[in-house]
Amino acid sequence: MASAQQKLGSGFGAHSTADDVLAGLDLSGRNVLITGGYSGLGLEATRALSRAGAHVVVPARRPDVAADALRDLPRTEVRELDLADLGSVRAFCDLFLETRRTLDIVIGNAGVMAYPQRPVGPGWEAHFAINHLGHFALVNRLRPALAGARVISVSSSGHFLSDIRWDDPHFRHGYDHWVAYGQSKTANALFAVHLDALGAADGLRAFSVHPGSILTPLQRRIPHEEQVAQGWITGDRPADGFKTPAQGAATAVWAATSPLLEAYGGAYCQDCDLAEPATSDDMLVGGVKPWAVDPDAAARLWRLSADLTGHTAFG
Repeated sequence: MASAQQKLGSGFGAHSTADDVLAGLDLSGRNVLITGGYSGLGLEATRALSRAGAHVVVPARRPDVAADALRDLPRTEVRELDLADLGSVRAFCDLFLETRRTLDIVIGNAGVMAYPQRPVGPGWEAHFAINHLGHFALVNRLRPALAGARVISVSSSGHFLSDIRWDDPHFRHGYDHWVAYGQSKTANALFAVHLDALGAADGLRAFSVHPGSILTPLQRRIPHEEQVAQGWITGDRPADGFKTPAQGAATAVWAATSPLLEAYGGAYCQDCDLAEPATSDDMLVGGVKPWAVDPDAAARLWRLSADLTGHTAFG
């Protein structure tokens, strides 16, 4: 029901943390996979879910760095994965499926922002390839482990910047790194819409989330002066309205665990609730644009992604 974008009254909000939304929940025996779960928002989600008793698998392009970041967290494991390389995705999934474990939660959190034009794989635009296509291939290949799972796709209000560029998704003609990032965030939201439509009959539910505005290592390629000009930084501090990483991780963790969402598969979430339709272009206010929850566009993107990656396990 991706069109039902009205707040539910979850009891949580923009200032809630990942620990807040998990308070009182016992996730012992649950298996969770979080891409990018060793840095920024992903690390905060890993910490909170681990503290709640879950076992967290963290795929990482830099497994040594991930292992160091997670060394004091119980019930975590690191496995190598490069989302820009479909061969690496295939190898990761094959090894995981050999364990015959199931996954209760998948959070597609890893991503890049403001990349220079750097085609990856067979000439794919990097934001689209890493933020969307890598996760598309990962979830499809992990399907045998996902019956009854919740899959959370981390989008953002960056989706305001671009619908899917159907005629030129890989920027063969002109490049703007913000538009490229925006397209990938729209793709993250649409992925959840169609994944839920395909997986609901098997008990798989999918949601996309806007974590809010947070300063994390995701912005590492953006010069300080540009962050000041964008209004993200005032002096040496995040601007008013920005969240802490623990607050930024809360919506993904809430969407992964809240029973309130059972009837709202495919929806876009913000501030630990369903997001409402965007009424302005102010990304700090957020909300969701219609192109990011359009089921026809979601089905079209699924077909395009299956053609590009050569794989879909859901039809």
